[in-house]
Amino acid sequence: MQLNGAEILIECLKEQGVDTVFGYPGGAILNVYDELYKHSNEIRHILTSHEQGASHAADGYARSSGKTGVCIATSGPGATNLVTGIATAYMDSIPMVAITGNVNLNLLGLDSFQEVDITGVTMPITKHNFIVKKIEYLADTIRQAFRIAQEGRKGPVLIDVPKDITGQLYEFTPATKALDEAQQEAMHLPISKKPVEVKASKIERALELISKSKRPFVYTGGGLLAAEACDELKTLVEKIDAPVSCSLMCQGGFDQADDRYMGMLGMHGTKTAAQALKHCDLFLAVGTRFSDRVICNANLFARHCPIIQIDIDPAEFNKNIDVTLKLGGDAKQILSLLNEKLEQQNHKEWIEQIKAWKKEYPLRQEAIDPNGVTPQMLFDALNELTKSEAIIATEVGQHQMWAAQFYEFRHPRQFITSGGLGTMGFGLGAAMGAQVANPDKKVINIAGDGSFHMNCNELSTLAKYQIPMMELVVDNSVLGMVRQWQKLFYDNRFSQTTQDKKTDFVKLAEAFGVKAFEIHTKDELIPVLKEALSLKEPVLVACHIHRDFNVLPMVPAGASAEEPILEM
Repeated sequence: MQLNGAEILIECLKEQGVDTVFGYPGGAILNVYDELYKHSNEIRHILTSHEQGASHAADGYARSSGKTGVCIATSGPGATNLVTGIATAYMDSIPMVAITGNVNLNLLGLDSFQEVDITGVTMPITKHNFIVKKIEYLADTIRQAFRIAQEGRKGPVLIDVPKDITGQLYEFTPATKALDEAQQEAMHLPISKKPVEVKASKIERALELISKSKRPFVYTGGGLLAAEACDELKTLVEKIDAPVSCSLMCQGGFDQADDRYMGMLGMHGTKTAAQALKHCDLFLAVGTRFSDRVICNANLFARHCPIIQIDIDPAEFNKNIDVTLKLGGDAKQILSLLNEKLEQQNHKEWIEQIKAWKKEYPLRQEAIDPNGVTPQMLFDALNELTKSEAIIATEVGQHQMWAAQFYEFRHPRQFITSGGLGTMGFGLGAAMGAQVANPDKKVINIAGDGSFHMNCNELSTLAKYQIPMMELVVDNSVLGMVRQWQKLFYDNRFSQTTQDKKTDFVKLAEAFGVKAFEIHTKDELIPVLKEALSLKEPVLVACHIHRDFNVLPMVPAGASAEEPILEM
């Protein structure tokens, strides 16, 4: 059947099971928006206040659901406003497809109005990107983009479509089969990758290292969630009889109510995890890229023991640290193979030692103001009132680390945060996307006052669509994480980190059409949170805390991950 490019694009989105897109219209993408109007009963469009909010919302939708998130923008500034969101998804390996309009083919390269080479701009921060210059390639390019986003190590893909391509007519054939390699090559499309087969000899070597270990340490990253391998991990951990630490990206990948869980490892990890790292005789890493925030000083990380790394991306092997055994492939498959062949291990003394360290080094915050709220109080209250079942999104900063430290994550895809890029302004859009993807769950975005001022315009989106999430602003009137470094390393010279803005959070939220509350004392904490959580509409809560709370433990720059400081 003859369809124009915009109609083909919408039909392909429907083929991929897309039910929601986030975006902002403009001239170069108008044909697509006209089709979205006609198909509004099949594909829901959420109009954000800014294109960056759309990219973060698509990201949060993907992180919380496992599906591919979709965002749409026009050419030029619309496209470039997606860049930070695309980079955020790329750093954290999140499947997302960004669709941008562009000027007509005959205007490309002429510095035309609202023209940007967005494929050139995003080349370093996408798994792949396309500019579609022939209508006959449009449908299969879209199909390939979704395949690439989900295949192997997941990530964002961008499709740039000139406006005249969206208006041209072409015979559309619904998808019946995948393209063969010859067709992909002819269209200059990336060839589908075949699954990696793990050599039996490597599995046997892993089993040998595990069976010899008396003090194993299992560490998991975001790749575990991407592989949907949490059940396999639990089985493996119980067979190995080992303690577990999860990265920031893997919070909820292992049930934190389990006695084996030690907390995070690295710059703001627990002392228990640091002690376990110091004394373990085997380090088994699953789906983690060994970020500098985890290993701290690479020259001092786990030098005393063998390291097994399981990862789907061979580029991660020996990139940041040298490992003893590389198991390349899908984590779910590899863990299943190990579970089939692994005999039950028993490390009672090691597990008892872990429990002893947890008692000796609990995460604890002392009050500064006897009537004030501490971050630990806030997250303990949230945990109690939500029964550890909420989806928690965050911005970036101290509040992000406190959320990871003090909220008890029980399930995968429960923690939505920017790990690799550390994007302030990420959380509100991401939380909106997560709430749209999970309408029956309570979603809470934890924001510092600094991050909130970067994205508060999206409160209008919450109100417009009545997205029933909570925006929880942890207000200490400073850029807390940067200020903390200024305390330690810059002799308390707080250059541009004291905000002291005059924003009235309640009035601002109400002006956007969002109900709002404030918390000033610990006596107000439970009643206000309980009322706010009971509402089936968007709500903002501003919780004011003292500016001198720090995120501890902390590993100073250049120090070993085994030696965090516990006080400042």
